[in-house]
Amino acid sequence: MTTTAPAPAPDKAVDERLLRTSLLRRLLGRPELGAVVGALAVFVFFSFAADSFLRASSLSTVLYAASTIGIMAVPVALLMIGGEFDLSAGVLVTSSALTSSMVSYQLTANIWVGVFVSLLVTLAVGVFNGFMLTRTQLPSFIITLGTFLMLTGLNLGLTKLISGTVSTKSISDMEGFDSARQVFASQITVGDVSFKITILWWLALVGVATWILLRTRAGNWIFAVGGNKDAARAVGVPVVKTKIGLYMGVAFAAWVSGQHLLFSFDEVQSGEGVGNELIYIIAAVIGGCLITGGYGSAIGSAFGAFIFGMTGKGIVYAEWDADWYKFFLGAMLLLATLLNHWVRKRAEATK
Repeated sequence: MTTTAPAPAPDKAVDERLLRTSLLRRLLGRPELGAVVGALAVFVFFSFAADSFLRASSLSTVLYAASTIGIMAVPVALLMIGGEFDLSAGVLVTSSALTSSMVSYQLTANIWVGVFVSLLVTLAVGVFNGFMLTRTQLPSFIITLGTFLMLTGLNLGLTKLISGTVSTKSISDMEGFDSARQVFASQITVGDVSFKITILWWLALVGVATWILLRTRAGNWIFAVGGNKDAARAVGVPVVKTKIGLYMGVAFAAWVSGQHLLFSFDEVQSGEGVGNELIYIIAAVIGGCLITGGYGSAIGSAFGAFIFGMTGKGIVYAEWDADWYKFFLGAMLLLATLLNHWVRKRAEATK
């Protein structure tokens, strides 16, 4: 009597989480890849186009220009990942600076009193935007456009009413000014090169935002509400709190930028900031954020801001007509968007 050997057991399915992923596939899955490639291209281009571009002092200036955009681009990127916009971000920076200056001057108080009041007022604007958005269910474009117009009017109207002019009074001789300048507008010297402290603020915000997105539950909530807020709500994601928190993040960064503006120049023009909100959004889009939400990174926004800094200063160092600046920005926006779209399609095809 012969016996037949049992058929071999089928191979067990391998958990895809244990599969090794190639470096190329991992890179294609990163939303900031397009911005990194674009930044390298711009850096190499201006290295040849402008002789002074590679000087340490020039790179310090480029980083400073990038940081003034990047501080705001980071929370704007998180907000866009969450599926929303904030058109009031630019003028909110000016509102923050005006509040600090006028409260300190009118109360003849320590500068830090005005700084603290400004923080509360700025965060309140962020809460207002988030609350109105979630309460009314209107598009964030409409909500923040209304806030933009109201803040623009308040900045001008209150400044003229209180100061009698369109700019604030000097507060450089008031108590606490020097210490506040150290925090928000000082310079750090490394060797023979000086770096603005805003660069440290910028890097710190990028680090915190990246940690939130990739290492915390709140980061999962941000991606979820940006992808599909109804589905996110159905699985228990606190959509309202997440949206309000994102707007408060934009407000906090606006406060930091506003204090830098004030303590760098002592006086603030009430009409500043208009149009900057588009620059923050463009930096986030160049960095890989989708207009539709649910995709992007804080690191990408940093590279987007860096591209802005290199382009703005590179044109000056190359001694070109500055009128071409906006053309280059528009071209970079289109190219970066197309590259990001291609990268995302390739990443999806390799899954």
